[in-house]
Amino acid sequence: MSDEISPAGKSSDRATSPDLRASHADRDRVVEVLRVAAGDGRLTSDELDERLETALSARTLSELTALTTDLPPVAASGGAVVAEVKDVLRIERRFSPVKRVGRWVVPRRLELATEFSEVTLDFTEAVITQDTLQIDMDMQGKNLILITKPGIVVDTDALNLAFSKIKIRHAPDPDMPITLRVELVGKKSFGRVVVRHPRKRAARRLLGKPARRPAD
Repeated sequence: MSDEISPAGKSSDRATSPDLRASHADRDRVVEVLRVAAGDGRLTSDELDERLETALSARTLSELTALTTDLPPVAASGGAVVAEVKDVLRIERRFSPVKRVGRWVVPRRLELATEFSEVTLDFTEAVITQDTLQIDMDMQGKNLILITKPGIVVDTDALNLAFSKIKIRHAPDPDMPITLRVELVGKKSFGRVVVRHPRKRAARRLLGKPARRPAD
C-alpha cells in the first residue's frame, strides 16, 4: 500500500508533534496537497493563493496542518511526492531524445541545452511544488513538446524564435485556477514548440474514466 501525504505534510504512518518547527520539505509537501486540491476543483483561485502564502511562511507543523484539514490526503506512489525538489535542473543532450513522464519531480527552474534532440515534458502526473516554472532554452532542432492539463498555462512571450513555430492546441480555461505557469525564455531554433493535452486514452485515465471499448 502506498503512503499518503497527510495534512501535516508527513507520511500518514509517522507521528509528529504539531509544535515542531516546519522544514522546507514540510512546506513543499503541503503546497503539493493544495495544488492537487485546486486542480480537482476543491479550492478556488483566491483560496489557493491565500493558503499558499500561509504555507510558505508557516513556522510550525500545526500551522501547516490547519491549511489542509478539510482536504483529502494525496497518494504518494513510490515516494515520488516526498522527493527533494531541485532548484535548478540542467539537461544537456545531442542527437537523442529527452523524456520526463509519470510522477517526475518538477524543479524550480529547468535549463535545456539540446541539439537535434526532441524534448517531451509531461506534466499530467508530475509532482509540482511551486506556481511557476521557468524553462531557460538553448534548443536547436527537433521539437519541445509540453503535455499539460487544466490549470497549467504556458507563457511563450519571452521566447526568441528562429525558423521555429509555436502551436498551442488548447486555450486556457478562464474559470480554472492556475496551478502552474510555465514560462519559456531563451532561444528555440529550427523546430516547433507544441503545447497539448494528453491523448484521449491518457486523458480518460487521468480523469478516472474507463477506456472506451471499440464497437462490435
